[in-house]
Amino acid sequence: MRILLLIVGILTLLIGLIWTGQGAGIINWPETSFMLKQTQWIYYGGATALGGAVLIWLSRR
Repeated sequence: MRILLLIVGILTLLIGLIWTGQGAGIINWPETSFMLKQTQWIYYGGATALGGAVLIWLSRR
């Protein structure tokens, strides 16, 4: 169970960071993404990354 929680946490954290980067305009991939330079995706990505960090923390306890 710990390993599964860790893997899901890492993937969730990475997805959140990608969403944040796309929303901020730092990651412009893919070029046709609707998330590029859209401020709300900074918040969605940040919340998702935070959720992933919590899952990682829970897996390490």
